[in-house]
Amino acid sequence: MAPALRLCALALALLPAVAAQEVAGDCRQYTNRSCEECLKNVTCLWCASSRRCMEYPVRRILPPADLCELRSARWGVCWVNFEALIIAMSVVGGTLLIMLGVCCCCCCCKKKSKKPDKDDERAAREREKRRVRQEERRAEMKSRHDEIRRKYGLFKEENPYAKFEN
Repeated sequence: MAPALRLCALALALLPAVAAQEVAGDCRQYTNRSCEECLKNVTCLWCASSRRCMEYPVRRILPPADLCELRSARWGVCWVNFEALIIAMSVVGGTLLIMLGVCCCCCCCKKKSKKPDKDDERAAREREKRRVRQEERRAEMKSRHDEIRRKYGLFKEENPYAKFEN
């Protein structure tokens, strides 16, 4: 039973390698034909300068220069080369990043201006409490001063001639 499991494991391990060789064979058969025929298979890369169809080097993001120049390399569609694709993707990606940054800044600024945060609210409450305490102290001091003035006869009456009428 164990040799059968080993055989199955070996077959499963070799299956992707065999499939890759078949795909590569499929791509090479379109050499010296048209770009459209080559790119019908998604794993194929068309080199326009040499009119070769080859398997796309999946281990690298971009095909190496010794395989095909970026100007001549086509993948997916025939009318876009890798140089134009790289430039277009860079421009689109940069634009999206800038837009994202602007949106984040706008949202943060809007949030701050519309709604005061907790620190601002707490500071405003403390200011109001201090103002109320100051007014209470001021009123208390005024009443003490008035008592002292009354005690020593220095209190200013509303009508200073009221004393002389009686």
